[in-house]
Amino acid sequence: MADFHQNGNIATLHNLRTKSLEEMTYELETFAQSRKISLILPCLYSELEGPAMPNILSELKEVPYLHRIIIGLDRADAAQFRHARQFFSELPQNHIVIWNDSPRMLQLGERLGEIGLAPEEPGKGKNVWTCLGYLIACADSSVMAIHDCDILTYSRELLARLTYPVANPNFPYQVAKGYYPRIGEGKLNGRVTRLLVSPLLIALKRVIGDRDYLDYLRSFRYPLSGEFAMRTGILPDLRIPSDWGLEIGILSEAWRNLAPHAVCQVEIADAYDHKHQDLSEEDASTGLSRMSTDICKAIFRKLAADGTVFTSHVFRTLKATYYRCALDVLDAYYNDAKMNGLAIDRHREEQAIELFAENLMRAGQIFLDNPQETPFITTWNRIHAADPSFLSEFRAAAAADEAEFS
Repeated sequence: MADFHQNGNIATLHNLRTKSLEEMTYELETFAQSRKISLILPCLYSELEGPAMPNILSELKEVPYLHRIIIGLDRADAAQFRHARQFFSELPQNHIVIWNDSPRMLQLGERLGEIGLAPEEPGKGKNVWTCLGYLIACADSSVMAIHDCDILTYSRELLARLTYPVANPNFPYQVAKGYYPRIGEGKLNGRVTRLLVSPLLIALKRVIGDRDYLDYLRSFRYPLSGEFAMRTGILPDLRIPSDWGLEIGILSEAWRNLAPHAVCQVEIADAYDHKHQDLSEEDASTGLSRMSTDICKAIFRKLAADGTVFTSHVFRTLKATYYRCALDVLDAYYNDAKMNGLAIDRHREEQAIELFAENLMRAGQIFLDNPQETPFITTWNRIHAADPSFLSEFRAAAAADEAEFS
């Protein structure tokens, strides 16, 4: 699957199959002697009972260059937190399980609520934000990586390739975004990227004209991947979205805060499969339906912040243009799948496009009705400015939870 194409917007680091995992691991161990590397795992308790997490744990046990692993645990009660601590106790690295629903953590959340800085909704964004706060409080890592906990095809090579661009002190990259082909069980996956994001960016360029931001997003081969690595100096000012726009939001933050040469994408796997979300045609508040709406809103908000004027007429034109672009893109994906012996349900793909087109309009109307909506969680720099003792007390609360349930 390797190539060596560069589009000129951001660096693309390919897997040319010329360096072994052992060699890369050795280099990362060398880098880690002076630039400590930490890993964040935003995790639902249910994922500990799924098929992916045991293999992820087995692979991570063999990673020698990690200084710390921070597991953010959502949707767990006290007994489940105790079980999670036992589950992760096999890790030889320094690690901690942060119980996001513990009484201590809820009390700290109320404390932020009193000054108007608490995250407004639970979810992956808040989980990631919490873990970043703990990492910032530790103040001992130079590099942070993050990946999902439902990866069925996980191997430690994924982590090595994700981490390498920002861990290598000779590289200029502050942010590395992972990419990979979305195939599994003989099917072509990745519907939201293929059928929403890619044609939407093409349609936006046709409707509102050239924008550097659109070219930037179009440079990413898999913009919705949950795999990032960053140098930790940028974390205190990072605005984390609380909704399904998390991945697009982080890319937008990199666009806002960094020069293009400081951002890269890196090929981290030959195949990638994980838990699939339902399309959820009947319920716009869940599944890919909710995800598509939040992603559209995230893109519209960023473009508006850069000076693009949106009206109901623009959104109607955008919907029609998107629909035509999506059908054209579907033709290409359909032929690609067939040529490679992969299954693709043309009817269901077109149903997804129809749903995404409606959600594009819904996102546009929500944006017009609430132009001041800002679903970003407060940056940790602002938290520290408002409550200088919060980070240290947050770290102490996480340690107290672990001690109580040891």
